[in-house]
Amino acid sequence: MAHFIYEYSANLPEEQLDLPGLMEKMHTAAAASGIFPLAGLRSRAISCEEFRVGDGNPDHGFVNLSMKVGRGRDLDTRLEIGQTLFDILIEHLQPIFDSRGLAVSFEMRELEEHVKFNHKNI
Repeated sequence: MAHFIYEYSANLPEEQLDLPGLMEKMHTAAAASGIFPLAGLRSRAISCEEFRVGDGNPDHGFVNLSMKVGRGRDLDTRLEIGQTLFDILIEHLQPIFDSRGLAVSFEMRELEEHVKFNHKNI
């Protein structure tokens, strides 16, 4: 199980942000790693209309990726896949980096297995 939750400033051009393309890249890499089953991958994005980055320059933007994963993977495994996914994120966002101020962050969190409930048929 891995859920990708993208939060981003609404001032980023959609054609450069290309969230569907980014989500596809992330799902492909996560599934190919053998660490996360494809059926357990989810992605969603939240555009933030109200935001402030650094000094408040309205041209600056941000992308924050929070990744929630189930327990059971050791730290080295999480570090390795985390770096791979972060590299994909940065490469994908490079055209935006080249054109404006951009802050990018990524965090992977393990969920507590005893209070996580699922029901699916995928």
